[in-house]
Amino acid sequence: MTTMQLPDLADTPGPSRGALGSKAANLATAASNGFRVPRGFVIPELAVDELGNELDAAIAAAVARIGDGPFAVRSSGVAEDLPDASYAGLYETFLDVEGADVPDAVRRTFASAHDDRVAAYEHARERPAGETGSARMAVLVQQMVRPRVAGVAFTANPLSGRRNEVVVTAVAGLADSLVSGTDVGEQWIVHGAEAHRERDRGTLDPKDAVAVAALAREVEVLFGVPQDIEWAIDGTGALFLIQARPMTALPEPVSWDPPGPGLWWRNFRLGEWLPEAMTPLFAEWIVPELEEGYLEGMWTTARVRVPFRYAAVNGWYYNTIPIPSPRVLWRILVDSRGRAPWFLYNALARVSHNPAAADRAVLRRLEADWRDRLLPAYRDLVRTADVELASASAPQIGETVDRVCSIAGQYLWLLALVGGSAWKMEGALAAFWSRHLTGPLEGTAIGASGPQVLLRGLGDREAVVPAHAVYSIDWYFATAGERGGAPEAAASDDRASADGLATERRAAESAARDILASRPRLLDRFDRLLAVAQRYAVIREEQARDLTLGWPLLRRCARLLGQRLRTAGTIVDVDDVFFLVRSDVFDTASNHELSARRRRADWESRRRLPAPLTLGTAPRMIGDPVARAVQRARRTESLPEDAILGHPASIGRATGRVRLVAGPEDFPSFRKGEILVAKATAPAWTPLFPLAAAVVTDGGTLAAHASLVAREYGIPAVVGTGDATSRLHTGQLVTVDGGAGAVLPH
Repeated sequence: MTTMQLPDLADTPGPSRGALGSKAANLATAASNGFRVPRGFVIPELAVDELGNELDAAIAAAVARIGDGPFAVRSSGVAEDLPDASYAGLYETFLDVEGADVPDAVRRTFASAHDDRVAAYEHARERPAGETGSARMAVLVQQMVRPRVAGVAFTANPLSGRRNEVVVTAVAGLADSLVSGTDVGEQWIVHGAEAHRERDRGTLDPKDAVAVAALAREVEVLFGVPQDIEWAIDGTGALFLIQARPMTALPEPVSWDPPGPGLWWRNFRLGEWLPEAMTPLFAEWIVPELEEGYLEGMWTTARVRVPFRYAAVNGWYYNTIPIPSPRVLWRILVDSRGRAPWFLYNALARVSHNPAAADRAVLRRLEADWRDRLLPAYRDLVRTADVELASASAPQIGETVDRVCSIAGQYLWLLALVGGSAWKMEGALAAFWSRHLTGPLEGTAIGASGPQVLLRGLGDREAVVPAHAVYSIDWYFATAGERGGAPEAAASDDRASADGLATERRAAESAARDILASRPRLLDRFDRLLAVAQRYAVIREEQARDLTLGWPLLRRCARLLGQRLRTAGTIVDVDDVFFLVRSDVFDTASNHELSARRRRADWESRRRLPAPLTLGTAPRMIGDPVARAVQRARRTESLPEDAILGHPASIGRATGRVRLVAGPEDFPSFRKGEILVAKATAPAWTPLFPLAAAVVTDGGTLAAHASLVAREYGIPAVVGTGDATSRLHTGQLVTVDGGAGAVLPH
């Protein structure tokens, strides 16, 4: 009796997905078009029934025909590797299978089509009209490639959707750890013939990365759609195509064009408190109300209203400073009756070179206004409105939201002026140190610590995170009170750390005064600089801590409105309210379920986008003040190619394991001595700082929360990296060099 011959990949004419399954059909097409694909054969599903007991003999014959093993045995499902469904990782795969064991591996792979996880995936997936059951599959058997390096490549950026980027990821040896998600590997972004390494493992060189990208692009041309390929380079340097499938869930390409003239920042003002894309209701309701309150605060203190332009770009908050045209300057002068120029000069400019004078002229009065008027008024409003909310109508709830946002916006204005002066005062103190103390202190432990040692161990930090502390000021996110707070260092360790920092600070103060003792005028200037810088460093954190006093109330308002809509049957879940627009919130007659679901999906996609830190170009007469500040702060030195660069926020070096912290839900997993890596931090994160060896953030500036608190705790910090959370992974060993503003992967 003649044994049925199972089809070889390379010899299969006009392969069809129905006969071979998607994976095998794609590879057969690639092989017939000249791509280097490992030799193999396919067992169609029908062959199992047709061959019966002869299946093992047919497999043995095919194994002998294609050559020596070991072999890889993989699924090739009919509905697998489609543009709208990958079925990735759901079916069994067996590697390094010896020839005699191939039949058993084939049967086990067929059996995996009926696994519970496959059924769950199919149930959750919306099947296109006309598609039949997805459990149908073939099985693909190929000779194993012994790779020096292997990985995956996407012909479009899966995060941004950019079609002109090929993302290549690689690991040494087999790529199974990469495909399974247990290893993130080395990553390259390839534009044409230029390759940029984003994560370094010493795995690929630029030539290899470009070659893999070229292979991926050729596969895309063959199939006509963006591709997700697996590849391998063996010991001889031969590049193999292991798998090719259409990319699924690829976002539409996004544009990051500036929304207007000037330089737009993602990290300033409200942006410092928004580590992710904004939810729709926050962007459409809360942001305008906060911005209006900000202008009201400006009018109250300076008798002028100069709007700071802001915009949502792909859902992310950006803002820019007003361009000082003659018309704007004249308006400031007239509206304030001549008061604003002197006020703004002290609050914005003089504070950088003569902080004590600016404090006497303007800032001290503003601090008193915040402490004695605005903060008590904010607390009273929250307390009163919280009591009234139980019996409030929907319009009254809306009015409460507006009132809280108005006073919070005014608060933000005073935080920007008063607390925002802290980093400028630090800059003035650092300039004095550099000019008068660096030389005499060279070679000492105090000299190595730099001027930041003078701002360590100040004040008494609250041991408990306040209930109103937030991860983000977007009211979609729960407050610390709702989440149950944050982990803290052991009280004894925290106290010992604070005492040690205070001791270091006092020693540095004493050493500086000894050096300046023979120069009384300089000593007096130092004491005045030191006093004002230390005072405002504490004030800044006090102010920042209470900016979100009203957020538990705001969230309660939103959820009450959501409950009304759910009761009316217009939304399914209370939290759907955050994905409506303001007019929808008060409309209980229309069904908002579909629009809420669509907006939520858009937001989920946008929050994964790698939003640039800046957009546009700074006006010539202003330039980029952030870039200038970073350049002054950065210690110049040669850095390795794979260094992740950011703003040098707090000097020092620390080596440790990365812990990616996405939000408060990850706080309990953070361990002492780890490197805290996050998109941004806010006051709710402060209890993590005594535990951290160093801090790294995607966002932030030298004036951000992470920068100021890291300097106080004496730990290295690099902020404003843009993408550290996507280039590093938990457990990775890195060195953080705060003075150079660099993170160095090992």
